[in-house]
Amino acid sequence: MVATVTRPPGLSTPDWVQKLQYTIRPIQYLDTIGSHGNVVRAPLIGDNPKTFLVSSPAGIQQLFSGAGGRIGSPPNRLLRPIVGDASLFFLEGDRHRRERRLLMPPFHGDRLKTYGNTIRDLTTHALADRQPGIPFPIREVMQDISLDVILKVVFGVTGAERFSLLKSYILRLAGTLRSPLFVSCLFFPVLQKPYGPWAAFTALQQKVDELLYAQIRDRRQEEADTPPGTDILSLLIAARDEDGNAMTDGELRDELMTLLLAGNETTASAASWAMYWIYRHPDVLERLRGELQELGSNPDPTAIARLPYLSAVCNESLRLFPVAALTVPRIVKAPVEIQGYAFEPNTILYGCIYLTHRRPDLYPEPLAFKPERFLERTYTPFEFLPFGGGERRCIGEALALFELKLIVAAMVMNSALALADQCPESPRRSGVIVVPGRGVPMVLQH
Repeated sequence: MVATVTRPPGLSTPDWVQKLQYTIRPIQYLDTIGSHGNVVRAPLIGDNPKTFLVSSPAGIQQLFSGAGGRIGSPPNRLLRPIVGDASLFFLEGDRHRRERRLLMPPFHGDRLKTYGNTIRDLTTHALADRQPGIPFPIREVMQDISLDVILKVVFGVTGAERFSLLKSYILRLAGTLRSPLFVSCLFFPVLQKPYGPWAAFTALQQKVDELLYAQIRDRRQEEADTPPGTDILSLLIAARDEDGNAMTDGELRDELMTLLLAGNETTASAASWAMYWIYRHPDVLERLRGELQELGSNPDPTAIARLPYLSAVCNESLRLFPVAALTVPRIVKAPVEIQGYAFEPNTILYGCIYLTHRRPDLYPEPLAFKPERFLERTYTPFEFLPFGGGERRCIGEALALFELKLIVAAMVMNSALALADQCPESPRRSGVIVVPGRGVPMVLQH
């Protein structure tokens, strides 16, 4: 039996106001509610008033372990309209495990090596059209690199016409997803009407879908005539489960949209934050350049990704502003106790990545950018978790980190880059993630 204990604290503000606060100013809301303890009531998403955030490592470990079968993973309905029913985000049980096994191989091991030169080449050419002395937001550059990587490495698009058309539609779709009005439709489903921002989203989504299904058909035909390609879509088409079954077109489409959502804006934001912190700290920039120069003029991408200080810099940037503030939700299936609080069935629990990363007991001077902390200490998966954890840990984590390190390294080796000014960056919501509000203005020096 679970003991009866005090209800977790929370704000006295009405639930709908808290949801609105989190929708508009998520970081400020989390900073406020985080001061109330390791477990707090926070009705941020959905209609369940029994929603809580957990930010202590011990509590997060219980969430990830499933607390002896008492905690499961409910579908994350927030993103369903974007990625579809067959997305890994929403699958459970045997089907989730089957899909995860099919998706894992292209993101690990030797497969990453084949993507390294593509990522580095795209980054090297990303600044070719920028004029010296004219400020530009580095986030725009990072978004362009990240999307090109997805189109080439993940979707395997090689034809110039389809590449250009799909990129233009995705850019427009991404702009819609960043709109505060559209975000409101996600958090308040009653606003999902066949007009306004929701109609604009569905129209663009249909155009993207047409091109994705065409790409899947073409790739299937190519795989029937030639050995599988190296892009992730080709590898997924060739993959078979233990019963010999392949993924359907619908499953492939939904997983491609999942990878697009999980890997485009997130990687671009992470790389932008990293550039901001690096160039705000000249000692970090100098040490990082020194480490990179030791590899020579044309280092192997995998050697770059293994550099300890580069890894520490990227980790510290992900600590301060992780790509996701919350883990995927967990649902209580049977009475369970976490951190001294009793939770009844149908309670929703989120691990709060942002608050865990700001704990002074784990990270002294938590607001300071100090990459050396990752050289001096190894953190557990319940203390540092920028990509979530447990069975719902981001499947593209290895590729995302690999891409982040290569992009940052290529940018840092361009000695002409500098911050355009010393104004501080503040986080703001962009879709379902948090990004640098000003986009990190930078400039190429003469």
